[in-house]
Amino acid sequence: MPAELFESLTRSLAHPGITDPAELEARGGWTLHQLGHFALTHEAEDSTDTPTLLARSRHASVRSLERYARPSVDAVAAHVAGRDPLRRRKRDTTA
Repeated sequence: MPAELFESLTRSLAHPGITDPAELEARGGWTLHQLGHFALTHEAEDSTDTPTLLARSRHASVRSLERYARPSVDAVAAHVAGRDPLRRRKRDTTA
């Protein structure tokens, strides 16, 4: 029952350009399985380490996890920029 409720309540979010109720009904919404994938992606973007992502998702290998935890280009750029030694050095000298 919760899965069906979640799916029906997310139809308009999954298809933002569609307003016809009959067409939304035919297309469906997001699933709880997809929600789990979204959560893994956001956790990866927030720099959650790989062992924690594996434990949380119950995947047995990094290879199986990698198709679900896909950080955005912006999240990867922010991660790299935050760990750039030159950038940190500049920040430390201006403080």
